[in-house]
Amino acid sequence: MVHHRSKRGVLPGPAFLILCALLIVVWIAGGGSRADLIGQVVVRGATWVLVIIAVLVGVRPAPSAVRPILLILLIALALVLFQLMPLPPGLWQALPGRSALSAAAKLAGEAQPWRPLAIVPDAAVNAASSLATPIAVLLLFSALDEAERAWLPGLLLALATAAMLVGLLQLSGAGFNNALVNDTPGEISGTFANRNHFALFLAIGCLVAPVWAFSGERRLTWRAPTAVGLVLLFELTILASGSRAGMLAGAVALVIALALTRHGIRRAFGSPPRWLFPAIATTVVAIFAVLLVISISADRAVSINRAASLGTGQDMRARGLPVVLAMIRDYFPAGAGMGGFDPIFRMHEPFNLLKRTYFNHAHNDFLEIALDAGLPGLLLLAAAIGWWGLASARAWRRRPDAVVVLARLGSAILLLVLGASLVDYPTRTPLIMVTMVLAAMWLHCGTGPALPRPPQHL
Repeated sequence: MVHHRSKRGVLPGPAFLILCALLIVVWIAGGGSRADLIGQVVVRGATWVLVIIAVLVGVRPAPSAVRPILLILLIALALVLFQLMPLPPGLWQALPGRSALSAAAKLAGEAQPWRPLAIVPDAAVNAASSLATPIAVLLLFSALDEAERAWLPGLLLALATAAMLVGLLQLSGAGFNNALVNDTPGEISGTFANRNHFALFLAIGCLVAPVWAFSGERRLTWRAPTAVGLVLLFELTILASGSRAGMLAGAVALVIALALTRHGIRRAFGSPPRWLFPAIATTVVAIFAVLLVISISADRAVSINRAASLGTGQDMRARGLPVVLAMIRDYFPAGAGMGGFDPIFRMHEPFNLLKRTYFNHAHNDFLEIALDAGLPGLLLLAAAIGWWGLASARAWRRRPDAVVVLARLGSAILLLVLGASLVDYPTRTPLIMVTMVLAAMWLHCGTGPALPRPPQHL
């Protein structure tokens, strides 16, 4: 008997087509983090519709093959759901940081009600709902075969390139604004609401492009010059975006990209002389330096201008940090509840920080997790980072082949996201969420047991 997949050759299966559709929807509408965005409705609605279609067409995921990543996501979901469980008044009042809220019932002359741990329950519900899309992407990924998984870096690179083109359109003054996210008119942020998240996504593109060009056994083709050109465009668009954190992420990505492609470049050139790779690296850096000078001269390097003009004392992140640390101390170890930073910060905000705009996040997701989820959240975060560290060490110790290079790519992408999370909140946008899932799966596939082939129709 002949497997159906062998008959259709390289044609993609339903799981891959559904995953592609979901990634495209997330690219269009998943660039914002606020709960009240139309894009959130579009992304989550499309997720459930596509999951139902996947069930109807017989897509069979392999949860056992993605166990560590699935376990992390499910524990995170369980933690949020636990925060929504109503607690007895005595237990709730014993939680740290609830004394001011307890006084409200006394002033109203009413008995203390049963309340959930999350001080802002609607925000916790939104946090739980946001996990549906990354979990769906993870399960769809587990249903792919080896050939389909090999197409995903090219798909992610296409999404990064498309986002860059939108950013260049904004840079040209054409005035493109995404109605599905709360982007700022005139800001270069691509399909994202935040230019920092946009710049991070382009930095990820700088990692994916060389791997897409030099992975596998292929010789030098049109992919190599295309990847070099894309990396240079990504870097220059990052500079034009005005993101200072993105500028650093882009620089780190450029260094890691050279390390990722070292083996592939040597293989592509056969048995090259020792000086070839340093010469290529020096040439790429020199071209980028020339373009950087041109960009600065033309007053298009907004990121550098912002880094030079804005002092630390003027940055709201630095000014709000003492308040955030005090809030963590007040609510630890139980936490204040997932997603409720904005209204909770307003309860603690001192007069000297009041302004017309609001401080929507701590701009350090590690601190915000400590505030929202307390000790349980920090333990889960430590476990996730520990898994990443151990898997990354295995990936960089192994002899590089196509699968191991993808694992190193996944490790590098997660490193960029973790670094960006020190000064921002990129993982709260659906597009960065699903990118992290893809990166984690590449890392897992290159360092853990191979994914089993999904059952095929005969």
